Amino acid sequence: MTERRYRSFSEFWPFYVAEHSKPATRWLHLLGTTVGLLTVAYFVTQGPWWLFPLGFIPGYGCAWIAHFIVEKNKPATFEYPLWSFLADYKMIALMLTGRMGQELQPQKGTRSTKSTKGT
Repeated sequence: MTERRYRSFSEFWPFYVAEHSKPATRWLHLLGTTVGLLTVAYFVTQGPWWLFPLGFIPGYGCAWIAHFIVEKNKPATFEYPLWSFLADYKMIALMLTGRMGQELQPQKGTRSTKSTKGT
């Protein structure tokens, strides 16, 4: 079965939202991203600065746990690394401003997955 290739971020976003349908998934992303950013900031400001890549461990670790255990799907990072990275921050910003629920409404009952999308 051929998988859909997204040509723009706006086309990718509904897929991303559907892949993050459970609150625990979104909260694990928020936790991992926060700890990851704090780790990067610590190493950049306190040193040794070259250890800043260690910040990716909590960020991606929490996200991947959320996908494999909570959501039971494959992280979008594997196929769409840049859009997934940007979508993480968009999702977190929407969560922190209380607007993520609006994004979820169109997705309810129509969970989209790569395996059900055509080309």
